[in-house]
Amino acid sequence: LNLAEVPKSVVVIGAGVIGLELGSVWARLGTKVEVVEYADAVLGGMDADLGKEMRKVLKKHLKFGFHLNHMVTSVTSDKKGVKVTAKSRKNDKEMTLEADYCLIAIGRKPYTDQLGLENAGVKVDDRGRIETNSHLETNVEGVFAIGDVVKGAMLAHKAEEEGTYVAEYMVGQHPHINYNLIPGVVYTWPEVAAVGKTEEELKEAGTPIKVGKFPFRALGRARASGDVDGFVKVIAHKETDEVLGVHMIGARVADIIAEAVVAMEYRASAEDISRISHAHPTFTEAVKEAALAATDNRPLHM
Repeated sequence: LNLAEVPKSVVVIGAGVIGLELGSVWARLGTKVEVVEYADAVLGGMDADLGKEMRKVLKKHLKFGFHLNHMVTSVTSDKKGVKVTAKSRKNDKEMTLEADYCLIAIGRKPYTDQLGLENAGVKVDDRGRIETNSHLETNVEGVFAIGDVVKGAMLAHKAEEEGTYVAEYMVGQHPHINYNLIPGVVYTWPEVAAVGKTEEELKEAGTPIKVGKFPFRALGRARASGDVDGFVKVIAHKETDEVLGVHMIGARVADIIAEAVVAMEYRASAEDISRISHAHPTFTEAVKEAALAATDNRPLHM
């Protein structure tokens, strides 16, 4: 972020949220971006369909280069730039990428080692996170911890919810946080947003599900503005129809995801969402259509 010029090329190590966000910023400024990822997919931890679509879109529009299933073995630099050497996890074949800069985006850790916690007797776990109980109180009575220094997603709005929780708890109220319903957003373009469980998580748990997907390409508003990439995916319980997860990639989905959060907070069914009137033409119609697709496979505009 302190670079004084736009680099001609950048190698990004890690195809997670931060790597793709910062990589796409540089790509839109004209930088050639190559991404090296240890896993076999991008946006690990999110619904697999989102990662597949994101990879396709970034390759098509921003000319991203992706090298999945590769383990970085060395990074060297000199006055000319950097060299990143990686080995394929499939056949052990090595490759070397040369670029002006290398961005390492393979995870974050809490900044707790300089807070003087030991002076107060506050305990941290083996990953440097401050340990708290169910009320976000540390082992030291009256000392609370929230946000990036405790376990869970490192999200500003998650920290906000926790801060509100602590304030309400301190004055004797009975607050509650449903961590399953804190949305996650990837600020690329198109944007990515999700809440609830992924299809992979639900299948692994043996939960009977039904899935409805609706592409933005079929919406008049998306076609009018040229933002036709992406889709909305609604996952509901096969027997009760309760919505268990909503995953989307496309224009303005960072804003649209709030509709899914509200619906799931009140345990809405896919049919509940499908019967709510959505203004036309809007991007939010994709939520209604995906819910219709999950309800007896009957979207209106497909």
